[in-house]
Amino acid sequence: MQALVYTANEQMVYREEADAQPIGPGEARVQIEAVGICGSDMHAYLGHDPRRVPPLILGHEAAGRVLDGQHTGKRVVINPLITCGHCDYCLEGRQNLCPQRDLIGMYRPGAFAERIAIPERNLIEIPSGMDAAAAALTEPAATAIHAVNLAERSLARPVSEAKTLVIGAGSVGLFAALALHHRGATEVILADTNALRRDSAARTGTASVINPLEQPAPEAYFDLVIDAVGGRASRQAGVTAVAPGGVIMHIGLLDNDDGLDIRRLTLQEITLIGTYTYTPVDLRATLVQLHSGALGTLDWIDQRPLGEGGAAFKELHAGHCAAPKVILRP
Repeated sequence: MQALVYTANEQMVYREEADAQPIGPGEARVQIEAVGICGSDMHAYLGHDPRRVPPLILGHEAAGRVLDGQHTGKRVVINPLITCGHCDYCLEGRQNLCPQRDLIGMYRPGAFAERIAIPERNLIEIPSGMDAAAAALTEPAATAIHAVNLAERSLARPVSEAKTLVIGAGSVGLFAALALHHRGATEVILADTNALRRDSAARTGTASVINPLEQPAPEAYFDLVIDAVGGRASRQAGVTAVAPGGVIMHIGLLDNDDGLDIRRLTLQEITLIGTYTYTPVDLRATLVQLHSGALGTLDWIDQRPLGEGGAAFKELHAGHCAAPKVILRP
């Protein structure tokens, strides 16, 4: 089969690879119809993720058609998070915290390929008539919605009434703004340093979009700050912008440097919450929202053939891509 393979730092090669084969019992093969480039794929591409060792097929935001097993012929979204199913976290419905969790495109082949093998329990059927590219957005959208759900439990007021700053206008940050808009939030500011991304986000009409380098967010003002970047600078900006008693949701994993004013967090009773991926329930609920149009028209994605994926990675790294999400089509 043809696949886009991460072969070395900043090297993605489109080449022939051995066909996907089930690794264990209860697995099926899926013909990939659409797969998104995630920020974590970019981290691997740049050599910033020691868990992803080349040569490796990356990619985990995928949708396709099942080729064998009990779901043969069905069009599905792939839940890329493979868990044990029997630990306390899995039994509590918090599978994203499973100590034995694995992710396709990390320790096993991912979805930048014509086919992939995946446990059948990780397949979610796509509603009839839904485009594969829209379905492939389920994973990043669920990451954002899971974060908003966690934040809402800690806020002192409904999320619809909260003043919110979202840092980062990639797909996760944009989906967070779209989810907040869907829930009735009227004061949402989306900050990004990339002019192309800001223009794309502004066209959705869901948030006020700013360049934080030219227009810093107000200090000690926001009930909720969602950091979809996760870098030292974004953490510093978030701590400065959040109001006393407010909540910071930390989604991004750009780096592991400092950037937190622990004294301010403590003295102002600011809640800092880390959030990792989603649960299967989040994925199913998100797929329904995407299909219903609750998260907008999704006309801001950029679709390209899988064979052009290497060029897409270079363009994303250079900051020359306006689209918050690039979808590759095998």
